[in-house]
Amino acid sequence: MAMNDQATQEIEDVLTEIARQMLDQGVGSGSFGQWGCSTISVEICPDRVNAVIDAGACRLAVPSSAGASLSNVSGFIDHTLLKPDATIADIDDLCSDALEYSFASVCVNGIHVRRCAEILGGSTVKVCTVVGFPLGAVAPEVKLYETRRAIEDGAHEIDMVMNIGALKSGDDDFVRRDIAGLAQLCHRMGAKLKVILETCLLTDVEKRRACELCKEAGADFVKTSTGFSSGGATVADVELMRRTVGPTMGVKASGGVRDAGDLKMMVEAGATRVGASASIAIVSGGQGSGGY
Repeated sequence: MAMNDQATQEIEDVLTEIARQMLDQGVGSGSFGQWGCSTISVEICPDRVNAVIDAGACRLAVPSSAGASLSNVSGFIDHTLLKPDATIADIDDLCSDALEYSFASVCVNGIHVRRCAEILGGSTVKVCTVVGFPLGAVAPEVKLYETRRAIEDGAHEIDMVMNIGALKSGDDDFVRRDIAGLAQLCHRMGAKLKVILETCLLTDVEKRRACELCKEAGADFVKTSTGFSSGGATVADVELMRRTVGPTMGVKASGGVRDAGDLKMMVEAGATRVGASASIAIVSGGQGSGGY
């Protein structure tokens, strides 16, 4: 695939930033998960990136190479299609794109999980789905049912929406239990849990409290946004989330990431995963709409 010089430089900058963060961590080698946030030096190719991230690393050291290409960052992207009018043909195209570019996952509504799992079976591309989406304002039992059904259908990752109203009401115990129930179910069934905070609706104090509750409840990632509210990911929010959860949790930036420059800023801020519908534009040097 032809790449322009600016796009190539942006990706090299992303890879350099990842390597810098690895050095900043100063974590010794060891078994994944044994020492908290493991730092692993790998030869980058999309399938190896996915394997290392899945094993528990939250930073990757990338050796300098003239062969670095835009496909090197594909493993950080959840290729997303959550529009209500998405057709079966759209979902099939999403999976085809994910296989071609070796994205980390496809992120779809629950009704499409089984089809995606069938298409992507045997590949490195994971199936991610959303739960309690997009408001988070459903009973915990409903979220648990959605989660169990999705994993049974083939989902590897669950992006749940936190109960935003409960957090803003100060009911931290409810929020913690809501998240913990899904975290325990996901881990028992071999899946990962990301929690969407919908940062555009929260104050900084509430964002920090939400991150702390997610960490206490055993979530694997905190995530900025659904992409369906009044705002998406910002560098400031990703930085705040990273500071709050520390180096051992994943941070996913979603909503409004349109090109490689946006991805670079999110990685520099501390993101370890990016959710985007403009995934192909990001890895091909173009610019997408940033919507889901």
